[in-house]
Amino acid sequence: MASRPLESFMSPRGRILAGTFLLLGLVACGREEVPAEESRPAVCEDAAASRVRPQPRVRGQTQCGPTADFTPINSYQGGFADVAQAAEDAVVLIDGRCTGTLIEASAGPVVVTAGHCVALGDRPLIVFNFEDQPDGDPLITEGTVIEQSLEPDYALIQLDVLPQATPVLLSSVPGDRLAIIQHPRGKPKVIAEGEYLDACDSLLYYADLDTLVGSSGAGVLNRQGQLVGVHTDGDCDEKGRGANRGWTTEAIVAASPYLVDADIVAR
Repeated sequence: MASRPLESFMSPRGRILAGTFLLLGLVACGREEVPAEESRPAVCEDAAASRVRPQPRVRGQTQCGPTADFTPINSYQGGFADVAQAAEDAVVLIDGRCTGTLIEASAGPVVVTAGHCVALGDRPLIVFNFEDQPDGDPLITEGTVIEQSLEPDYALIQLDVLPQATPVLLSSVPGDRLAIIQHPRGKPKVIAEGEYLDACDSLLYYADLDTLVGSSGAGVLNRQGQLVGVHTDGDCDEKGRGANRGWTTEAIVAASPYLVDADIVAR
């Protein structure tokens, strides 16, 4: 018996539905579906599959996502508003090209920043309260770089004049969200917040948290306003893929002759 096409057994409505499903199938096959999690780096525990650890070091810290989500510090009303106002007075502009944070230490307050921003023995210019609509008096002073390293990437600066600002406490507990108060491109102080991803090999990873050139050395803050890391490198793109990163407080304290374990108030 001669074969008959399948369509001849279908009702008109069945033929319409079959055509619709076929069209949808062709459209779906014409593109690759990317799971949502593919837009985020793998967690550090899966060393073999990790897509964060091999990334190149990019000192021109990068924007995560299609918009630069920076808010002038004195206009910010987000989830870190309370702690940001307490911590922001301790954030400084260093030589017009990097950011640092005045931190509490047993041996006396010092500014911590990225090691690639300065050299040992340098005398950088330190500016407090460089902000839009500043809520405190600007203070311009100098300091001496007393420690500097590239791995971990950090430096400590002892100030000639201490401000009235309260130094930020150190912690090793990041939590689910992080914030960075910074001077991107040497501009007035802003804040950006994002998602904590993971920490491994002494590095702290965070997503959707914008940074730019000039943000190097900025403190990475948890929801309690404690410094859990120092921002050093960027690897995001405008599609939101990748992660920015910095060195953990624990790695910096372990490498530092000046800082001691007791300076980390929360673990």
